[in-house]
Amino acid sequence: MDIDIRVGYGFDVHRLVRGRPLILGGILIPHDKGLLGHSDADVLIHSICDALLGAANLRDIGSHFPDTSELYAGIDSKILLKKTVQLLSEKSWQVNNVDTTVCAEHPKINPYISEMQACLASLLGISPDAVSIKATTTEKLGYVGREEGISASAVVLISRK
Repeated sequence: MDIDIRVGYGFDVHRLVRGRPLILGGILIPHDKGLLGHSDADVLIHSICDALLGAANLRDIGSHFPDTSELYAGIDSKILLKKTVQLLSEKSWQVNNVDTTVCAEHPKINPYISEMQACLASLLGISPDAVSIKATTTEKLGYVGREEGISASAVVLISRK
């Protein structure tokens, strides 16, 4: 029996600014700042999209959803993740699991992890148990520590249908 599986890695970072909502993992998180970007700037979803696209050798998120296109201006990143999963499905790939890390000093992410897992699992077509979301800080070091931005990374496992 030949099993065709692949691993992908994704990373994203966006600047925190006043006057924008903070969307992480597809949900609104109460905070006095939000992430700046062409879309809703959901770094967690963007890192997952990049990991999935990379695993399937389909380039990166910017190749499919360029930030120069008005079509994606202000778009909900959940739509981008759905489209990414569809791109993989068209190439006979399915998502097995995702393992992610959000790096932010504030707000604390832990209270929202279950809701993010449920949202992402629904979009990915997998069980919430197959969506790992971890939260960390940089101990006040660098742009994350100064609360200038939030970053996220993701590792995914995909397999042939």
